[in-house]
Amino acid sequence: MLTRIKRKIKRLIRGGNPPVTLNKVTYEEGYLSEPVVTENEIIIKKENIVESLPVLNELAGIEENLIPRRKVTSLSWNGPIMAIQGYFYIEDIPMTDEDLVKKRLILLGKTGVKISIPLQEISFHDLELDEDIPDMYEWAGYKGKINFATILDNKPLPESEYRVYLETEVHVLGDKIYKKSFPLGNIQRFLNKGFHSSKMEHFTAKRELKFNLLVTYDLSRKTLKITSTKLKDMDPTEMGLDSEEYKRGVFYRFFSTTVFRFLYKLFCMLPIKQNKILFASDSRNDMSGNFAFVYDEMLRRNLDFDYHFMLKRGVAEKKTYKEIIALAYHIATSKFIVLDDFYPMIYPLTIRENAELVQLWHAVGAFKTFGFSRLGRPGGPSPRSRNHRNYTKAIVSSENVRKHYAEGFGIDKENVIPTGIPRTDVFFDQEYQNSVKERLYEEFPFLKGKKVIMFAPTFRGNGQQSAHYPMEVLDLEDLYKELSDEYVFLFKIHPFVKNDFSIPYQYSDFFYDFSSYREINDLLFITDILITDYSSVCFEFALLNRPMLFFAYDVEEYVQKRDFYYDFHSFIPGPLVRSSEEIVDAIVEKDFEMEKIHPFVHYFFEDVDGKASARVVDRIFLNTDEDAVEK
Repeated sequence: MLTRIKRKIKRLIRGGNPPVTLNKVTYEEGYLSEPVVTENEIIIKKENIVESLPVLNELAGIEENLIPRRKVTSLSWNGPIMAIQGYFYIEDIPMTDEDLVKKRLILLGKTGVKISIPLQEISFHDLELDEDIPDMYEWAGYKGKINFATILDNKPLPESEYRVYLETEVHVLGDKIYKKSFPLGNIQRFLNKGFHSSKMEHFTAKRELKFNLLVTYDLSRKTLKITSTKLKDMDPTEMGLDSEEYKRGVFYRFFSTTVFRFLYKLFCMLPIKQNKILFASDSRNDMSGNFAFVYDEMLRRNLDFDYHFMLKRGVAEKKTYKEIIALAYHIATSKFIVLDDFYPMIYPLTIRENAELVQLWHAVGAFKTFGFSRLGRPGGPSPRSRNHRNYTKAIVSSENVRKHYAEGFGIDKENVIPTGIPRTDVFFDQEYQNSVKERLYEEFPFLKGKKVIMFAPTFRGNGQQSAHYPMEVLDLEDLYKELSDEYVFLFKIHPFVKNDFSIPYQYSDFFYDFSSYREINDLLFITDILITDYSSVCFEFALLNRPMLFFAYDVEEYVQKRDFYYDFHSFIPGPLVRSSEEIVDAIVEKDFEMEKIHPFVHYFFEDVDGKASARVVDRIFLNTDEDAVEK
């Protein structure tokens, strides 16, 4: 046998590209890490015998009998998200180097689709096993979390029936690779009542997908069977194209665009009323937010203004023909047209020379990029877009963010004024805060006696038409189990979000949906811990000097597609958490990084004094210069 091995080694050496590089050294040198051929023997360092065995078998032409050893130690589901953990090794194949080991979950579909999902290698010491595993298989462990609702290009698992297999790949001694796949084994005990089911959804502006995910145990193959069934695939823009309402809508769109612009030009022949102010919004139907604080400040001073209001709850809420005519008239004849959000009907208009189009933007600070800062990105504007560009004035919270808003709006920096944000004045008004708390506690008595966690993330998607939030990224059971004794948990989901979300009845004494509550700032006053992600709500909450967690499970993808004005890690005034487990750990351990809040506030707020409304009135509407205001 020794002669056969030596002969095979010589052939490999002459071949020029051997899988193992051999060096001739003497036995006494004692640092050998690879088999070395001498005249009468093969020299192997004692501690490398195990590592060398597969290569020696290969050189000797011995057919290996690969015996798998695997076990799923944990498998759980949260909606369409599967968490799996266990170990998998092949007898006599060493796994002592993490970098040389790879494990994957393989989904084999009936249609011939093969989906490979990388798993994370972990040491078997971290598995807390009852059985003993030799140290040569140290990196046999694995774990992974798979979201089947976003598994391929952020879309749900394609319709088919799949079997699940575990694959291991081990590199040993040069370019020798062992790669084997086996079923998961008997994992029936991990399925409640023998199955698991969940919905999977996907939204874009022109496509809505809905699938059913069914997970069962395949007894014959000893592995998971996953069935994805398509329930809906539709283009929402095609809804009702043949209806009478749609046909009427053709004329309505013509009237609200072409006729509206013609009427505006016609009304521009009338003189501007120097004391006339129009408050216009397509995101609120009452005087709230920044509008309310500026308006109240004007009333408090008894200023001689003629006020008009054109307010709608949302862009989708249609204006009547009478309202369209009135809007054209008021825009054309007002000295000040005041907005607080995106207002599409006004952007094609050329604002009159002696009039002011003022944007009291609803967000504070500068976080994720918006508007023309997103040119060239998915969902970003066209370079030819006229959106925002006709603002003559816009307010921001501090000098440090002026350039970002100028870029986002596509206007000159000189037209962006750091007055502060009017609605933040209440964060310095203790009497107002107390009255809000009293009203909320009376309206929602379950808030009393417990600390309040508020979950207020931004939406995912490229805009209102595709807005959604994957609620399955939260493990409701884990949050309930760990936090419900001391806290209540409020959901404040963005109004654009389209996918339905319902709180399971068994957790209804802990989770509460406050998404329909209009003023988030009022809710901040009764909030002890804020959990957000990329939302600007963190700016206002920082004024209360209370703890925040940034639940950014998809931060890499979000940075790549959306981007930020600042480095995310150095920007956020609190810890980054990426799972429900990390949320719980941070809250229980009170790991909030509170030292970040003070410098954060003083960077993003020019004046921390509760007088932003007064500065807006003075500098925008009364045209008082900054020095005069300070005096």
